[in-house]
Amino acid sequence: MHAKLSARRRAYCAVMRALMVAAVVCTCGLMLLLIGYVMAMGIPHLSWTLLSTKPSYLTGAIGILPDMLNTIYLILGTLAFVLPLGVGAAVYLTEYAKNKRVVAVIEYAAETLSGIPSIIYGLFGMLFFVEFLSLGKCILAGCLTLVMMNLPTIMRTTQESLKMVPQPYRESAFGLGAGKWRVIRTVVLPGCMDGIVAGCILTVGRVLGESAALLFTAGFAHALNGILDAWLSSGASLTVALYFYATEQGEFGIAFAIAAILMVLTVLTNLSTAFVAKRLKGRRGL
Repeated sequence: MHAKLSARRRAYCAVMRALMVAAVVCTCGLMLLLIGYVMAMGIPHLSWTLLSTKPSYLTGAIGILPDMLNTIYLILGTLAFVLPLGVGAAVYLTEYAKNKRVVAVIEYAAETLSGIPSIIYGLFGMLFFVEFLSLGKCILAGCLTLVMMNLPTIMRTTQESLKMVPQPYRESAFGLGAGKWRVIRTVVLPGCMDGIVAGCILTVGRVLGESAALLFTAGFAHALNGILDAWLSSGASLTVALYFYATEQGEFGIAFAIAAILMVLTVLTNLSTAFVAKRLKGRRGL
């Protein structure tokens, strides 16, 4: 009887191990197939002219320099708004808030907001920022919409990192006579810097991949604007440009070239997340 159970257990373990190996092979195979296909289709269409010029409607030439600059503006503008708001909210909820029920409700609301489809954020951004505030379709309206989308992510990652800072660190600083804000500024925030950086990188990744919300708020113009004029001007990001060239003009080669650029940027974002987390943990001796 015991030998029969052992044989069944070994057979069960072998089947489960085979299923897990098959799942790993399928996952890695699909990922490599997607990356390889996008790169194979996009790299041949990449050129310096494509990356360094703007579209010309007279000659029919295509350039994505305005789209690349608009993407950079969206990233910088979103981080400039979302970092103070998200980190400040996380610090208040973790270090100052006394009513734990209110904190739990806010945390639940943040988790709920992080799961809302981006098209809904885009609709709200169009109605509120574009129409009600009369900003029009511009980079600033797109940034404000992306702030709403990424605020829960920054707040929650920072909040979890704040909770991971050991309580004796705070007590030691208080014992030396430091005030509440000084303890937060010199002890708590440096200890949770890895969470803040991780939230920033996740925000950059989401900005790079967002298109639905930006179609409603930032527009899809391909004009090359200055750094000051761009904020109140319509501008397409790389993802919006990919959608435009693939669906409106049928330029699938250009669309795959943009997809290859976005794929490389996404991989670099993920690698930078692991690198920064490792460096910060090394500095903290973890």
